[in-house]
Amino acid sequence: MLNVLVARHGQSEWNALGRWQGQADPPLSALGRAQAAGAAARLGTFDAVIASDLDRALTTAMIIAEHIGVGPVLVDPAFRERHAGAFEGLTRAEIDERFPGHLDAGIWPAGWEHDDDVHDRVIEALGRVVEQVRAGQVLVVSHGGVIYSLEGRLGARYDRIANLGGRWFHYDGTTWRLGERVQLSPDDVTIENQDIV
Repeated sequence: MLNVLVARHGQSEWNALGRWQGQADPPLSALGRAQAAGAAARLGTFDAVIASDLDRALTTAMIIAEHIGVGPVLVDPAFRERHAGAFEGLTRAEIDERFPGHLDAGIWPAGWEHDDDVHDRVIEALGRVVEQVRAGQVLVVSHGGVIYSLEGRLGARYDRIANLGGRWFHYDGTTWRLGERVQLSPDDVTIENQDIV
């Protein structure tokens, strides 16, 4: 059995500002680094740590991997966030101003990566995880859109996931199935009470 925990990265500088990131590459905020260190203290043993190549996920993974003694972090760009097209870099208010009613109606801009495309590339990436690890526990540090894509295909309803929230996925050799959702970072994490790498 292969157990894969797909986790969302720590808070980025754009998360703190409420900006849609997509495949833009803002770094972790200081709080995001503290969240990653706090999450590492709550994690058990993993056989591998894999990350998206976007800085906010890769840095989160590197902080966790250093704390739990697993490495090097393997990087797979297929675990990137969905491309958000013309929404990237904008706040919700800016999107509503430039694209009135689009968010509420589910109308996506040019360049928006379709759900099927996100799912296909993430499933291919999980196939590579299966080839590399086969059994045991793997942590994949990725993005909310990746988690939503996998959950949706496996029958879960959309439910927003916080920074350093995650979902377990279990592979029995033929089929992926949903595991539980978890919150890895303590609710009370602050910059002051964490050893930030």
